[in-house]
Amino acid sequence: MSWNPIHKPDCPHSSLDAVETLIIPRARDLGGFEVRRALPSPKRQMIGPFIFFDQMGPAEFITDGGIDVRPHPHIGLGTVTYLYQGEFEHRDSLGTHQMIYPGEVNWMVAGRGVTHSERTSPETRAGRHSLFGIQTWIALPEDREDMAPDFEHHKEATLPLLQDTGVKARLILGAAYGEQSPVTMHSETFYLDVMLEPGTAFPLPENHEDRGIYVTQGSIEIAGESFEAGRMMVFRPGVSISLTAGPQGARLMVLGGATLTEPRYIWWNFVSSSKDRIEEAKEAWKAADWESGPFRLPPGDTSEFIPISPELDRTRPRGPGD
Repeated sequence: MSWNPIHKPDCPHSSLDAVETLIIPRARDLGGFEVRRALPSPKRQMIGPFIFFDQMGPAEFITDGGIDVRPHPHIGLGTVTYLYQGEFEHRDSLGTHQMIYPGEVNWMVAGRGVTHSERTSPETRAGRHSLFGIQTWIALPEDREDMAPDFEHHKEATLPLLQDTGVKARLILGAAYGEQSPVTMHSETFYLDVMLEPGTAFPLPENHEDRGIYVTQGSIEIAGESFEAGRMMVFRPGVSISLTAGPQGARLMVLGGATLTEPRYIWWNFVSSSKDRIEEAKEAWKAADWESGPFRLPPGDTSEFIPISPELDRTRPRGPGD
């Protein structure tokens, strides 16, 4: 599929005034596995409907090493897993058992409640391996927060690939540059994996209210200022934006969409427009009633789960500005 926006004569020239917020993610070491969290941050809770953004790795594992994210719950959001390297074995309370590999998309809509786990498969643990990718949460619109949970998996070949000289951009979610991802969305969204060769210019889509980028590899320049890997930028609405890849090229995630009309609260793995709904989910998970309660453990992964710690239980849901 060909694509040629960067050679248009009206390609925008940006100024640094277009950068509304610069976010430097918080790094966390999870036992030799580094996670960098860009959203939510003290400076910005959301970009469009995106309310959570984690960079996983890059990490190298020796034999028998890997990731074991035990079963845990979600409400009011959709989770997006997208890998550059490695794999995850996904199980959820809908009965889904799905491997995910680089370039593919796992899209799990929690709605009124779902439980899932993510682990490195036994086959991968048998040798040295790596993991590098991005996980995001998308807050659901208020009228979809209590929908029935759902799951979709899409192979790399089904996602639109936009190409031009020095540019490869894969559309993961939503709509951009006249293309549409096959992933079912519940609000206006766009999400792209963009790879740029050194010195290549790239314009951001202009038909979305909220827009941001996260640099995963290399660097970019905006109005002569360089931004290295591990930086997220949020741009002012309505401003034409063009960036240029640095001397080593760049890989970035471009994301955004329409802002939600109501505030969102976030606590642990729960997102909602209602604090009371979060409290209900909290109590239901603590009760651990897998037979008649609202949460079930994933078939095939029922021997353990992540409990709510006493320290976490003393915290309150956070909203915008907290």
